[in-house]
Formats: sequence, structure tokens, C-alpha cells
Amino acid sequence: MRTGLLLVAAVLGVLLALVSPAGAIERTFAGSAQIDYLAVPTQPSGDANGGTGNTFDGFTFEAAMKVAVDITDHLSANVKLCYGCHGFELDMAYFDLRVADELNFRLGRFSPTFGAFTLRHDPANQKLSDKPLPYDMGRMLRNLSWGYSILPSPMPDNGVEIDGTHWFGKNAQLDYAAYAVAGFRTNNTGSDPVDPIGKDGVAHAVDLDFPESRSPSSLYIDNNARPAGGARVALTLKPGPFSDLTVGASGMGGTYDNQNKLVYLIFGGDASLRLHRTNIRAEYLIRRTEFDTTDPSLFKYAVPASQGNYFTKQGAYLEVEQPVIRDLDAIVRVDGMLRNGNVLATSTLTNQAWMARETLGLAYGIERNLRLKVSAEYYEFSGPDTSGNKRDLAIHTGVTGTF
Repeated sequence: MRTGLLLVAAVLGVLLALVSPAGAIERTFAGSAQIDYLAVPTQPSGDANGGTGNTFDGFTFEAAMKVAVDITDHLSANVKLCYGCHGFELDMAYFDLRVADELNFRLGRFSPTFGAFTLRHDPANQKLSDKPLPYDMGRMLRNLSWGYSILPSPMPDNGVEIDGTHWFGKNAQLDYAAYAVAGFRTNNTGSDPVDPIGKDGVAHAVDLDFPESRSPSSLYIDNNARPAGGARVALTLKPGPFSDLTVGASGMGGTYDNQNKLVYLIFGGDASLRLHRTNIRAEYLIRRTEFDTTDPSLFKYAVPASQGNYFTKQGAYLEVEQPVIRDLDAIVRVDGMLRNGNVLATSTLTNQAWMARETLGLAYGIERNLRLKVSAEYYEFSGPDTSGNKRDLAIHTGVTGTF
């Protein structure tokens, strides 16, 4: 608790320092907040954890404050403090040194550029309360039994990034980014489900530990001193004054265990289309994660001598956002995930598990910068939970504001 308070105090000090620098060209302060309530009427007492495992149900609150300062014509700084289920966190603190539109150097703590959703992960930039399943951060049902999503967003990290934009006339734009960051990790202490203690009395890493990767208790430092790397490229075309099309591809990879032996690779593709006020978005992600098989007794299935030391988790979403009347938007989303590969002996999953979800939501502008969100999510699973359910209904009601 004391460490968290010290972190908050330090970040607020930086915010205050940046808000009133003598030589700043331009300063911007912005923030957002969302309060959301999740209930699952198909579970006993509407409790999302009745048989689904470690889902953040009930009331959850998210808030963020950001300061951006243009220090010179080429140098700017950004600091963002956020609060959510993880408590207070320094979501970003970095400098941008822009040599030209095509060449920018980003140094500090930031969310590495991956996919399209990371660009709009803030609740204020979404019309639904919940993130797409491939990017979920704890609100999907059966969160813990699935070992979280593919790539929870945002995932701030320490490192450097080179990015830029090049225009081809007025109707085509190419964006790129390449980065080196600390990467995901596991603590190898046996205190988490992703690094269980084997018969040999040693912790064995079997998956990425997302909470450990972003926890202030880890001092925001790497566990193996070998950086992870990644890149993204996207092309935007503007066929008309009221439409644009963007397609992109992303990838990242690194090692996550203390000994630099276990590799994870994540790849993704995305496309978005705007036609007047209609927005259509789609993304696909796949992650390949190696795990420690030196103690085969930890696993539910026999470990093959070859190609048996990894699993894959892939997912996708398609959503359409359409204005209905003034201040009222309708959103339809279909998403899902598929996991292939061995699981721990204690897991409720099989070696081929899937989930699918259909969402219908409405977003209503109550007042300028204040929006009401309601949505219903219908889940289907390949296997039953501890309550015997293979289908569930989740209801979100939330309010989001910006300033």
C-alpha cells in the first residue's frame, strides 16, 4: 500500500511539473472515467464467479488522467496515470523525439504498438463496456480458467520504439512501428497457477503471468534481462471524403521465464472500414507459448517427445457500430477464442477448448462528454463450468465520462 501511495505521489508530482513548464509550446490535460456493473443472471445469485472463475463482476471503476506537453518543435512528453482493478498504475511516461513525420523515437514507459484496438483501449473511446475477447483484461467469464486472454490491453512496458507516418498524396497513409521492451514474464516462485510446483519441489513456468508483468510489486523491471521485440505496419486508404479503410499486421515475441528458454510469439491482423457514420472493425490474434515440460506429471495429457512443449491461443472479433438516432448508437459484436494444447492436470479445460460470444449494446449520450452504456453478452463454451453451465448471459450497465 505504501509503495502504491508513493507511486501516486510521484506521478502527480510529474503531472504538476508538466502542466506549468515555462518553455512549453502547448499543454493538454485530459481524463476519463467509467463505472460499470456486471451481472450474470444465469449463475447463482447473478454472481459471475459462481462457476466461471475469477471474473471481475459487480461494480468496477476505471479512470485515467493524462498530460501531454510539447516542449519544443521536435520534443514532447506524455504522462498518464490510470486506476482500475489493478489499483493505481503508471500507464505511460515517455518522451517523443520527432525528427520528421516518418521518424519518431519514443523512450520510456508506453504500450507497445500492436493491433488496432490498442489505439482505442480507453473506455472513453469505446461504445461497449467490455473489451473484445482477444484483448480482455479480466471481465470475460471463466477468466482464470482460461489463463486470461491472448493479449490484455493495455499492456504498458518499459523500452524504446521507432515509429512514423508517410503520406502518399492525400488519399493513402502508411504507418509503422518497431520496438524493444522488457516483455512479459513469470515470477517462477510457485505462487501463481502459471508456475506450479512440481514433484521435484521446483516451480515450472507454463504460461505468461500478466498480473506479474504489470505489477508495481515487480518494480517495473525485467526478469531475464533479454528484451522482447515487435513491430506493426498499417496502410490507410481514403477513397472518399466520408470513408476510409485501414489494414494492418502486427507481431511480437520474446522469452518470459527467468532462464530465457521459453518463447512466446504473438501475431495479429486487423481491418477497419468507415462508411459515413458506420464503423466496421475486425481483428485476428494468435499466440504460441512454450511451457516447461520437465515434470510431465503436472499436465492432464501425456507430453509428446516432439512438439509437445507449447500451446496456441487464437481469437478474433467483428463489430459494427451504427448510429440509430441522434445521441444513440447501436453496437453488435461477435468474438471468440480457441485454445489448442496441453493443460495442467488441475485445469477444467481440455486440450481443445473454445468460447464464443455475441454482444448487442446501446450507447446513449446523456450530456456532452457523458455516455450511458448497456449491453447483453451471450456466451457459449466447449465444456461446462463447475455449475454445469455451457452457456451464460452477462449484462453490463455503465456510464463513461471525459474531460
